Amino acid sequence: MIRIVIAEDQQMLRGALTALLKFEADIEVVAEVSDGQAAWEVIQSEQPDVCLLDIEMPFMNGLELAEKIRTDALLQSCKVVIVTTFARPGYLQKAIDAKVDGYLLKDEPIDYLIESIRKVIKGERVISMDLAATLFMKEENPLSLRETEVLRLAKSGLTTSEICNELFLTKGTVRNYLSSAIQKLESETRQQAINTAVQKGWI
Repeated sequence: MIRIVIAEDQQMLRGALTALLKFEADIEVVAEVSDGQAAWEVIQSEQPDVCLLDIEMPFMNGLELAEKIRTDALLQSCKVVIVTTFARPGYLQKAIDAKVDGYLLKDEPIDYLIESIRKVIKGERVISMDLAATLFMKEENPLSLRETEVLRLAKSGLTTSEICNELFLTKGTVRNYLSSAIQKLESETRQQAINTAVQKGWI
C-alpha cells in the first residue's frame, strides 16, 4: 500500500484528488491538509511513502517543505512530488535542486499522476513533458545573494528601515541593493522587479 499525504490549499482540488486516488487499490491517502506548516507536522507524524505538494501554500510553500523533508533523517525514504499550475523554469530548477522525485502540472490527466506515483516509488523521477524542455532553456538568476534577500523581504512587505534592521545594513546599502536588483531585472520600480523575480522563481 502506498501511503500518501496531500498538501493543497485549494479545497475543491484537494478533495477531488483525494476522492480519485481512493479508487486505487494500492494507494491510501492518510492525510490531506491546506497549508505548509500543517503538512510538515502531519508528514513527520505519518511518515508517508509519497507527499503530493502544491507550491504556493500559506505558512510554508511546497519547495521549502520539500527541502525540509529532504534534510530530515527520518524521512529519507519519503518521495516528494510537486503538483502545480506553475510552469516557471525557476521553480522547476529549485525543485530539482531540492531533489524532488516528481514535478507535475495540475492539468495532467489523473491517470498520469497515478502512474507517476507508482514510478517514483520504484525510484524513477517524473517531470511533465511540457516542462522537461525548460531545463535546457533555463535562465540564470542574475541577482546576488544579498539582492535576493533584500528583494524577498521587500516582497513580504517590509519597509526599507525594517529590511535594514532584519539584515543589519544601513539604509544606503539596502537602497543600493534594491537599485541594483531593479537594474539587473530590467525593471523600473521595486514592485516590477519583485514581480519579475517571482515569475522567474528567483524569490
